[in-house]
Amino acid sequence: MKRIAVLTSGGDAPGMNAAIRAVVRASSFYGLECLGIYRGYDGLIEADFVPLDSKSVRNIISQGGTMLKSARSHAFRSPEGRAKAAANLRAQGIEGLVVIGGDGTFAGAHKLFEEHQIPVVGIPGTIDNDLFGTDYTIGYDTASNTVVQSIDKIRDTANSHNRLFLVEVMGRDAGFIALSSGLATGAISIILPERTTTIDELFAAIDLSAERKKTSNIVVVAEGNRMGTPFELADALQKHNANLDVKVTILGHIQRGGSPSMLDRVNASRLGVSAVEALLNGKHDVMVGIVNGQLTHTHLPMAILNKAALDEDLIRIARILSI
Repeated sequence: MKRIAVLTSGGDAPGMNAAIRAVVRASSFYGLECLGIYRGYDGLIEADFVPLDSKSVRNIISQGGTMLKSARSHAFRSPEGRAKAAANLRAQGIEGLVVIGGDGTFAGAHKLFEEHQIPVVGIPGTIDNDLFGTDYTIGYDTASNTVVQSIDKIRDTANSHNRLFLVEVMGRDAGFIALSSGLATGAISIILPERTTTIDELFAAIDLSAERKKTSNIVVVAEGNRMGTPFELADALQKHNANLDVKVTILGHIQRGGSPSMLDRVNASRLGVSAVEALLNGKHDVMVGIVNGQLTHTHLPMAILNKAALDEDLIRIARILSI
């Protein structure tokens, strides 16, 4: 193997740049040429390649986002688009491809391997932390810390005015950010996509808080929960207790940005090097991950079809500590 390429796809996540840096520098260490592909699979179809070396990636380890840009490609979903992408890789003499992203990114990479035998290795890069085969995805730790810092600031206002805040966090299908940040900030209730919480249970938590004369209340709401939007929940709470001063805060894309945490930088570095070594060792159609501190390889279809499960013990502890 003489030449490989790297791309980022799907939603951006803090630490993607650290992973790109690791792929490029590991390539240099092992005597490989490395090309970057701009704008994910769209750039692959349009042959938007750029040579990368150690100097190209200096000082990006601390930067959020992705220097290679990212996109969700409609063209790549068609067999014709994937055939063009494979032809462009071969025309450039690229013998292996590293993709950084989530399950949608990996589904595309698996198709490229399955249909055109392009050796691919995936690096888990998503703030949702919902990929099977790794304990932590790149970006999850930074996003969770951003949420915690934001809620800590909201708590100051809540305390000053005896207010109840409903804070919506990202997590369309996965409640990892909501669970970890809710536990870390002392939320009285955490509403998750994976659990069915009833409105009566929420009322009970609020009533118990009032009995204990709490001066501030935080409810963390994952955006993909089954109960409703935070505005709908706020209306229901006001009808339940007209004396409540209820406010809604939607943190939105602030959770995707910012300089990556130490953990995300270290994990991204480990996974980037591991991805290059996997290609060199003939491991294709796999995702590199970290489980119990050890580097692992998971067949891409397994990483795509299975979902990481929430830690039941954290849910239990959050319930105990919410009183």
